[in-house]
Amino acid sequence: MTTTGLLDAAAMPYAPLIGAAVLMRCAFERADLRPVGERLLARASAHPDDANAWLDASFVLQLLGQRAAGLEVQRHALAIRTLYALPAPARMPTMRLLVLMGPGDFMANTPIEFLLQASGIAAQVQYVTPDQPLPDEVPDHDVLFVAIAQSDANAPLLRDVAQMLEGWPRPVINRPERIAHLSRDGFCATLDGVPGMLVPRTVRMDREAAMQLTDSAFPLIVRPVDSHAGTDLQKVDDAAALRDYLAAHPAGAFYLAPFVDYSGPDGQFRKYRIVLVDGKPFICHLAISSHWMVHYLNAGMDDSAAKRAEEAAGMAGFDEGFARRHAAALAQIDARIGLPWLGIDCAETRDGRLLIFEVDNAMVVHAMDDPVRYPYKGPAMAKVFTAFERMLQSRRD
Repeated sequence: MTTTGLLDAAAMPYAPLIGAAVLMRCAFERADLRPVGERLLARASAHPDDANAWLDASFVLQLLGQRAAGLEVQRHALAIRTLYALPAPARMPTMRLLVLMGPGDFMANTPIEFLLQASGIAAQVQYVTPDQPLPDEVPDHDVLFVAIAQSDANAPLLRDVAQMLEGWPRPVINRPERIAHLSRDGFCATLDGVPGMLVPRTVRMDREAAMQLTDSAFPLIVRPVDSHAGTDLQKVDDAAALRDYLAAHPAGAFYLAPFVDYSGPDGQFRKYRIVLVDGKPFICHLAISSHWMVHYLNAGMDDSAAKRAEEAAGMAGFDEGFARRHAAALAQIDARIGLPWLGIDCAETRDGRLLIFEVDNAMVVHAMDDPVRYPYKGPAMAKVFTAFERMLQSRRD
């Protein structure tokens, strides 16, 4: 969507939902979303029952870094209506998908819009909250997909949704009772003992227990419970560093895990994001960084042709390389976690094992990268999106 088209859509009363994927792409391309947000909020003020305006405005506010304001606007949208039609499919609809989501920011649910943008699937999102359970009547659909991510906040919601879906008359993908086990300590316990795989033992501790750790437990990786994307993630080398960290972070509970040096012979750290679609692995990115905490956006991929060339080679050779080397471990992840759609952030240890950082149903998987600079990414991501659509279609059939 062009900037002019986006501004026009933002100003049009009762217009269809612009959607998180379109708005996030604009932010990714460094477009100025402030005028879009201003038009959406003006439209919502003039038409207080225009739920699409409120929900799109909540996305824009979050993308502008105003998370609290965005979630407040989202609450207003959901008070008006809990059912939303996602943007129209790219081609003639071939099936109807109902997606269950909970309230929250972009990491609270599977970002399914990115997965459907090139599909022929007409999708509607039904939001549910502890105070607003699944309605007695929902739109007719061929398949239901549970997008709610695991978190402390979502734990009661996942329990409620699991009860709601007992005996559901349509196929259900990503059962909530299985999503509930994806906490950092939960998936660690689930995957314990898998041959050829290293899952650093992750422990949840309250502040008082963490303060009692001795130097023999270090170095450690520490983060607040329910934090993502490296937010407040830190390596601490001794008890004094941990106490300093705890003094600077007010959270009541933390995850702690041993630090694993997974750097290669060249001193670089390589993090893979892969997804399992009905058990088959697909690569989404390979980020290469001189720092152990690797995130694609800060790994310097834009500035290094050599890193991009390595990622391109890794994507081209993924099936015969990485996926084959770790086929048994990945099969065990699929069997033990039991989710048809699953994201995995991982690496390889110096002795060749699969090192697991995170297993989650809500990782962002997209095709927003510049096709000139990253010509290899589009075809790789098209494989992911095609596999996702086929997985949905197979359940309907």
